[in-house]
Amino acid sequence: MTEPFLSIRKLRKAFGAFTAVHDVTLDIPKGEFLTFLGPSGSGKSTTLYAIAGFQDPTSGDVLLQGKSLLSVPSHKRNIGMVFQRYTLFPHLSVAENVAFPLRVRRRPDAEVKRKVADMLALVRLESFAERLPGALSGGQQQRVALARALAYDPPILLMDEPLSALDKKLREEIQTEIRRIHRETGVTILYVTHDQEEALHLSDRIALFRDGRIEQIGTGEDLYLRPATDFVAGFIGNSNFLAAEHLETVNGAATVRLGDGSLISGINANGSFQRGQKARLMIRPEAFRLDQGSTGAELAVEIVDVAFYGERRRIVARTGAGQEIDIRPTSATLATQDVETRHRPVFFDPGAAFLFPA
Repeated sequence: MTEPFLSIRKLRKAFGAFTAVHDVTLDIPKGEFLTFLGPSGSGKSTTLYAIAGFQDPTSGDVLLQGKSLLSVPSHKRNIGMVFQRYTLFPHLSVAENVAFPLRVRRRPDAEVKRKVADMLALVRLESFAERLPGALSGGQQQRVALARALAYDPPILLMDEPLSALDKKLREEIQTEIRRIHRETGVTILYVTHDQEEALHLSDRIALFRDGRIEQIGTGEDLYLRPATDFVAGFIGNSNFLAAEHLETVNGAATVRLGDGSLISGINANGSFQRGQKARLMIRPEAFRLDQGSTGAELAVEIVDVAFYGERRRIVARTGAGQEIDIRPTSATLATQDVETRHRPVFFDPGAAFLFPA
């Protein structure tokens, strides 16, 4: 069995009586882009800082190529770091900011000059070499910080909410740049964010944190299409949760009764359920259709509101049990008459829905 490039073993970090990270265990292969995703206070940044050496774990270990890093000071771990705040030296030019970690390591001047040129070309800022950071936009400053972190060829690059201070359009542009740089360098990246769209766009895998633990780890597709818990289903993407009563499960396919009395069969059951147990039926907004198609479960609703979002329309509907749900069919397949009828059925594939304990 191949030894993982980076291993986190039963990592635990306590601050007095409060435990921020509970026994987190992870294996990260070389060259992977792994994102730590989760709400504020879920333990993702604390885990990152333990890897960087900024915080000592209460217990557990961090191993790089089989060797523990815990006894190695943070400045000798040779790990690159990019923060939310750019932390550039305001009195140094862009080129000198990028050169700084190389000069600290006493690299030869010829190597420093070559590496700075390579890094500025990588982040497409060659013409800005002599400018001061104050003359750059926020996105350009973050690209300089990225170039500086990569200048000394670290085996791992840690990024802690690096784009959260940027506006949406600029954030999306820098995400594209980060993906390109990852492809071109092959560096192993551990990335922290609370933005699910950012995580889905950037990552090879996502570790979703909750209360200091990893709730689920997998590709974005795994977490979106096969959520292990209702927390994952609710945090990744948009979800509708309908109150339901479990009636039976046969070969992993559940039958439930909804609040309006309708019966739905063929639902993915996450966990074991007793007959009569209260449950939550999760259906993605885009899983709903306004036409029946060849198969599908039917749900009677009242149309409350319709809004146009370009490629999609967002329909707010109310079920017979009084719950409002979000429906997002594509505009291209949606005729005006489809939403003119206030009381009407909508349809969905039960195999695309999930059942969770209430």
